[in-house]
Amino acid sequence: MTRLNKSEPVAALSRRGFLVAAGATGVAFSFLTACETETASTAPAYEPTQWFAIDNNGIVTVNIIRAEMGQHVGTALARIVAEELEAPWENVRINHVDSDPKWGLMVTGGSWSVWQTYPLYSQAGAAGRTAMIEAGATALGVDVATCSAANGEVISGGKKISYKDIVRKGGLAKTFAPEDLAKIALKPVAERKLLGKPVTSLDIVAKTTGATVYGIDAKVEGMVYGYPIIPPTRNGGQVNYVMDAPAKEIKGYIQTVVLKDPSNTVPGWAVVLADSWWAAKKAAAAVVLEYQPTPTTNVSEKDIQDHARKLIGNASKGSVLPTGNTDTAAALKKAKSTLEAEYTTATALHFQMEPLNALALQKDGKWEIHTGNQWQSLVLPWLAAALEVPETDVVMKTYALGGGFGRRLNGDYAVGAALAAKAIGKPVKLVMDRESDVKFDSVRSPSVQKLKMGFDKDNNPIAMEQHVACGWPTEVMAPFFMPKGEKDVPFDPFAINGANHWYSVGAHKVRAVSNDLASATFRPGWLRSVGPGFTNWALESFMDEAAHKVKADPVQFRINLLKAEGANAGTAPNSVGGASRQANVVKLAAEKAGWGQTLPEGTGLGLATSFGQERDMPTWTACVARVNVDKATGQVKVEKLTIVTDAGTIVDPDGALSQVQGAALWGLSLCLHEGTEFENGNVKATNLNSYSPLRIADVPELDITFVESSEAPVGLGEPATTVVGPAIGNAIFNACGARLRHIPITAAAVKAAMT
Repeated sequence: MTRLNKSEPVAALSRRGFLVAAGATGVAFSFLTACETETASTAPAYEPTQWFAIDNNGIVTVNIIRAEMGQHVGTALARIVAEELEAPWENVRINHVDSDPKWGLMVTGGSWSVWQTYPLYSQAGAAGRTAMIEAGATALGVDVATCSAANGEVISGGKKISYKDIVRKGGLAKTFAPEDLAKIALKPVAERKLLGKPVTSLDIVAKTTGATVYGIDAKVEGMVYGYPIIPPTRNGGQVNYVMDAPAKEIKGYIQTVVLKDPSNTVPGWAVVLADSWWAAKKAAAAVVLEYQPTPTTNVSEKDIQDHARKLIGNASKGSVLPTGNTDTAAALKKAKSTLEAEYTTATALHFQMEPLNALALQKDGKWEIHTGNQWQSLVLPWLAAALEVPETDVVMKTYALGGGFGRRLNGDYAVGAALAAKAIGKPVKLVMDRESDVKFDSVRSPSVQKLKMGFDKDNNPIAMEQHVACGWPTEVMAPFFMPKGEKDVPFDPFAINGANHWYSVGAHKVRAVSNDLASATFRPGWLRSVGPGFTNWALESFMDEAAHKVKADPVQFRINLLKAEGANAGTAPNSVGGASRQANVVKLAAEKAGWGQTLPEGTGLGLATSFGQERDMPTWTACVARVNVDKATGQVKVEKLTIVTDAGTIVDPDGALSQVQGAALWGLSLCLHEGTEFENGNVKATNLNSYSPLRIADVPELDITFVESSEAPVGLGEPATTVVGPAIGNAIFNACGARLRHIPITAAAVKAAMT
């Protein structure tokens, strides 16, 4: 975490601060003992690239541009550098950096962190190793060709010199431009010492002692607190009337500001300001606001879903993805039989542990925004537009996130804090409570999907269609991220990924349709697994239906269609092996779960598979769910989830396991527990008394396996989320004959489907 100077926010002494202070003496003593064994040096740290530095004590500090939200991303990325640099793990540190154009794209989402960062950091580490070997050879007076590096030392025969002593000698000037890094050879896989090996996470001490600083901890002298009043609808809000006379009776109340937002990020917001957060919240309850009705004031979940069906029914709407032969109409005319089904999903919320917050202030002509965020590169332009200043005059200070899950990709809450600070000319710390957080959430859009498959006389698929209508988060917040489909019509990849599957089904049409009523009603958001969280629910449930229609074993049916041919053959470096690797995880998961065994009455196994998030970053995953259904009540109990994942090289085994565990349980939660609906233009559930994620008592046995591989590492934060839901749905069918086509699945729906 970036160290704060005296002019920057500091956390007040709390229970967490007390724990840190109580242990400080021992920590300081052990640190000084280790560092004072040799004469100190004034030689500057050596930075062969901007991504890390080696100081004169041999400490390697790796700059991390990804957000830390519990996944130990710094540990995973730092070990990539350390592996190639040949740095001892005990000498490695991490530094989560603030926003700066030099870092390039700062985003943490889509399971991208390791996948996107691996090539860059491995090349940077290898460059540092090369520089150390060259400097070490000079210091030892030997030919560089005789030298190698290991454990933080340059070695030549019986001679060696440490990185620390090389830096202390000074004179290190060699740096590497991006084009230089691309030319550097990496170590052979067989020589890896850190990747895939167990290590202690670099931030575990700070997290367990309470030293980690979160955005909600930020504090500066002279700041006031803000509590936002959220308008009845997300978009088009306009305040007609404010009456704050009752609020003036509350001790600590300062004023209520109706924000004027040129960026249109927080329309209709009013922020109540006070000298404490509790006073601001109490005053907000006393402030009377009158809002102008908006076109979505009366919109319901049913309205949104019915509109989605109309859009799907209009063939001129949406974008057809480039999946090869998309002429399904011609193929379906030749089909001997067909299968059609509709699948739906409800609105889903984030409910991250740390409520949204931001501290905004202007200092030395620059705006500082102190907050936990997942996509600084997206939010900085919004802040600049709202404040009406150049983007170079805004910096986002980095903090740990108490949960993100995609909600903090959208940093709209920071705009509210910044505008409030601008309005009163003082630092404002804005903190939302659960209700205001949820009312302003970037929800996962409800979705409607229609699927169709045609079969030849031998019951082989010859055509398949998947039409998906929902609100598009990327269209609303990052349209520059949208590729184009057929006829140059753009589509939101994060609302359709997963439907462009690796099965060989003949003609294949995937159509993404933007639900404009959804986007008018709320700001669609990215939620863990994003599009594949609902596209794969429909796809894998439908594949199971297709298998049963042709009286085929659902496992073998999938394996037969996962052929590494044509567009499904895969390409280097990320999808080598193509569909054959997905077939492999299906086979392994089925074997591990005991597919085909005799089960007790009311118990069933169901399988689903996925390539994860994106075709150019496939994480091959398969899940078998074992469930028991109480046929009298329809109640579903998930007894076990067996998951097999092929994610290429596993960089951080402990982090990888945690990611898959968390993703799987989130998928279970979305399938059986989570969900709300729109009512009068906003979500019905606003707190955890009416929105019920998975509880500990309902956590099943987890059996998680990673396929050993030396292929390129890909993403792990989300793929398991996409397979658990359909695996459970398919298991329910095998347990009691009820086919469910909507999530979340309720006991009442199961019971109704059995009749």
